[in-house]
Amino acid sequence: MKSSFRLLIAAAAACVLFASCSKSVAEQMKMAQKVNISCNPELLAVNAGQIPATITVTYPKGYFNKNAVMTVTPVLVYAGGEEKAASFSYQGEKVKDNYKVAPWAGGTLVEKVSFPWKEGMEKCYLELRSVIRHGGKDYDIPAVKVADGCVTTALLARTAGEYKYKEDGYQDILHKSAEGQILYDVNSADVKKSELNGESVTDFQAALERYENDERATVKGTQIVAYASPEGGADYNAKLSDKRAESAGKAWESLSGEKGAGVDMRSIGQDWEGFQAAVAASDLEDRDLILRVLAMYSDPAVRESEIRNMSQVFTEMKTKVFPALRRARFIADIEYRNYSDEELADIAQNKLYLLDESALLRLAARTDDPNRKSLLYRIAAESFNSEAARYNNVLASLDEGDALMAAEKAKELKSADGDILNAKGVIELRKGNLEEAALLFKKAGTDEARQNLGVIDILNGDYKAAAAKCEGYNKALALLLDGQYNAADEALKGDDAQSNYLRAVIAARQGKNAVARKYLDAACDADPALKKRAKTDVEFAVIAN
Repeated sequence: MKSSFRLLIAAAAACVLFASCSKSVAEQMKMAQKVNISCNPELLAVNAGQIPATITVTYPKGYFNKNAVMTVTPVLVYAGGEEKAASFSYQGEKVKDNYKVAPWAGGTLVEKVSFPWKEGMEKCYLELRSVIRHGGKDYDIPAVKVADGCVTTALLARTAGEYKYKEDGYQDILHKSAEGQILYDVNSADVKKSELNGESVTDFQAALERYENDERATVKGTQIVAYASPEGGADYNAKLSDKRAESAGKAWESLSGEKGAGVDMRSIGQDWEGFQAAVAASDLEDRDLILRVLAMYSDPAVRESEIRNMSQVFTEMKTKVFPALRRARFIADIEYRNYSDEELADIAQNKLYLLDESALLRLAARTDDPNRKSLLYRIAAESFNSEAARYNNVLASLDEGDALMAAEKAKELKSADGDILNAKGVIELRKGNLEEAALLFKKAGTDEARQNLGVIDILNGDYKAAAAKCEGYNKALALLLDGQYNAADEALKGDDAQSNYLRAVIAARQGKNAVARKYLDAACDADPALKKRAKTDVEFAVIAN
């Protein structure tokens, strides 16, 4: 901000000392009008935890006495007191010292200053306090104000860090199945009565009955899958498999009393998959050789031919392998409703030992009491050596805002995947260790870690880089601080108090005062802390009541 003649008038009187004795006070006053003092930025702003400024002074020829030394101290004055920056001194051309020389011929002097941000500095002003030494005497020059107010919008960043819990793996619906099968004679599709009355079918019927009487279970449908053993040619076996599917379907109708209801009929043909599994589980002498043949050839005819060439083993397979593949399977698909959150909580009251790892993780996630939550995670970690529980327990402390406790719990983590590295980075971020946090976020490489790197960019004042990494609110803030107001407005999706406050800032910077007032009122009504902030926020100086 350029200082006016009114600000310089007091300094001009003292500056008589700078000129030759032949100059009158009136002439010095005229010279003072040609002195320009500017501050960039004109309105101070917090950037990376500092309040930086560049002060530029341009003065005319003959203004700086060749035998004088001037020491200038920038001072930031605020409600809590004042903060002084390092002084800088200038000397006339005839002074034999080591200060910067201010030429008699006139020129421009530029100095960079910076003040550490402190609470209360949002309402402040920057002034220059100068002392002239000339002829062995010191002369104080009245302070000159060069900037008034400080923008603290960068402090609106959400710096808690992004992280995500490990999924509990708990299934609200369990998918189960019940199965029975009937076997056929070689080259036959006739269902034998002994098979329908056999153990496999009767166990299947008993399982269905249990599920039908269980209020948690729902039978979603039944499949009938028919096969033929891989002997006798693919075409022949395909037809035989079809016939077996048809006869098995009729058998199911007689067993269930329902005519084709909810039944999915399938005919596979030659059961090469079942054959491979049966051979792998057998004690056949040439088992490995047969498995190699299956791996080498995909054509069914070639496979059968190669295996038949092993005459001795093929004969052995007719009794040990093929009979179990002449079959039709009855498969019931069942959905089983797992315990609800309320039921889990009831069980945990007296029978916590009944809950498995996923149930404990689910219960902990649904618990509001932080002590209870931490206890459940510890039990899951100890009982099932659950790294997910240890990790989630760290996040539970972060949720409570306790970075020190989170750091202590993080010592128990044994692995270091992206989520864990990111969580450790969040701990360092909250402790203010930005460099260590950034290293951990880079190693993590997760989406959350990328956004957290964007937060560090905001804290370091690199708003363009932050806008490329962040999402949502922080992205909007970074775009705003980078001067991209329309893009910032588009990036804001939330309707919370902070988002509306940011919308008010965007509108105020665009000169849309009515819009700014609307959003500011909404934010202040919803959040007393923002209402208090708005009273000293220079962003709203134009629309203030």
